[in-house]
Amino acid sequence: MQIPSNEIKVTFARSGGAGGQNVNKTSTKAILHWSVGRSQIFSWEEKVRIREKLINRINHEDEVVVMSDEERSQSQNRALAQERLQALVTKALQVPKKRRPTRPTKASKLRRIESKKIRSQTKEGRRNVE
Repeated sequence: MQIPSNEIKVTFARSGGAGGQNVNKTSTKAILHWSVGRSQIFSWEEKVRIREKLINRINHEDEVVVMSDEERSQSQNRALAQERLQALVTKALQVPKKRRPTRPTKASKLRRIESKKIRSQTKEGRRNVE
């Protein structure tokens, strides 16, 4: 599900890195704040799942904070941060497939026992016979 832009609060700050003197006078670092609890597009269960999966990314105000300062323009950094936020939420909402336990095949059991016999014979040959 796409997070609507009206639920995301964007702020800008000065960023380091490439840009020369331009870095000192422009605020190009984009910081996105998205409140999990106030979101209207996700159900209660989905919000619980997001909180569990992104527990280390959520601050004390129940917000996911994502930053980007790689690019030299505000718009590019905002777009990158939005993509990252969307990717984080999408990944958090994915429910892993339940593992169905399987048994080894008869052929794999025979191969295992055969290799054990060969190894046993090799070691038997190394014994000091008196």
